[in-house]
Amino acid sequence: MSKLVFDIETIGENFDALDDTTKESLTRWIKKESSNESEYENALEDLKNGLGFSPLTGEIVAIGVLDLEKDQGVVYFNDPSEKNKETKFDNFVLKPTTEKGMLESFWQGAKNYTEFISFNGRAFDVPFLMTRSAVQGVKPTRDLMEGRYLYQQRNCQHIDLLDQLTFYGAVRRKGNLHLWSRAFGIKSPKEGGIVGDDVGKLFGVQKFKEIAQYNAGDLIATKELYLKWREFFSS
Repeated sequence: MSKLVFDIETIGENFDALDDTTKESLTRWIKKESSNESEYENALEDLKNGLGFSPLTGEIVAIGVLDLEKDQGVVYFNDPSEKNKETKFDNFVLKPTTEKGMLESFWQGAKNYTEFISFNGRAFDVPFLMTRSAVQGVKPTRDLMEGRYLYQQRNCQHIDLLDQLTFYGAVRRKGNLHLWSRAFGIKSPKEGGIVGDDVGKLFGVQKFKEIAQYNAGDLIATKELYLKWREFFSS
C-alpha cells in the first residue's frame, strides 16, 4: 500500500472581531456555568484561545504530507504576506498558498494513496479538513472517516495512531504526540520550544515558515511512531 502521513495546523478567528450574535452563541454556556465574574473571565480567555479547534471559528494554516516509502514530503502553508517563496527544508518542500489552495493540493495528492497515517486524525484533522473543504468549495477525494475500526475500512485505510496505541480509548490517559514520542525515544517537535498552541501567535507575527517547519516535525514524529506501532502493535 502507498502510505501517506498527514497533519494540519490551525488558528482561530479574532474573538473581538466577531459579530454579537456569534459571540453570544459561543459564550452562552460559559455564562451559565460560571459562578462569578472571575470564573467567567477565565473561561472566556480559554474560549478565545480555543477558537482554532473548531472549523466553524478557525481555519487551516498548514497541511503537511509525507510519503512514507520515499521519505519525502510537502508542507503547504498560508502566507498572507506573500513574502515567502517555495523552499526546501530537510526532506520537505515548503509551499506557500491559500487555505483553498492547500486543500485542493491535499485532496489531489490523496488520490495516489491507499493508506493514511495520522495522530488524532479521526477526532481532529479529518473533520477539520472535511468542513473547511466544504466551506472553500473543495471536493474531498477520499473518505478518511469510513469506519472507525480498520476492518471496516474498504476504499482506503486511515490509521489514527492515537486510536491504535490506546486500543480505541481503552486506556485511561491517552497522551499526546509529545508523550508518545518521548516514551519511544523519538525526537518530539515540541523539543524545539514550539507547541500547537503557539501556532496562532506565530501566525500573528507573520512567522509563517516557522509554522510550516513545525508541521514538518510533527510529520516526522508521526512517521517514526507509526513504524513502532507497525513493528510491535500491529498484527
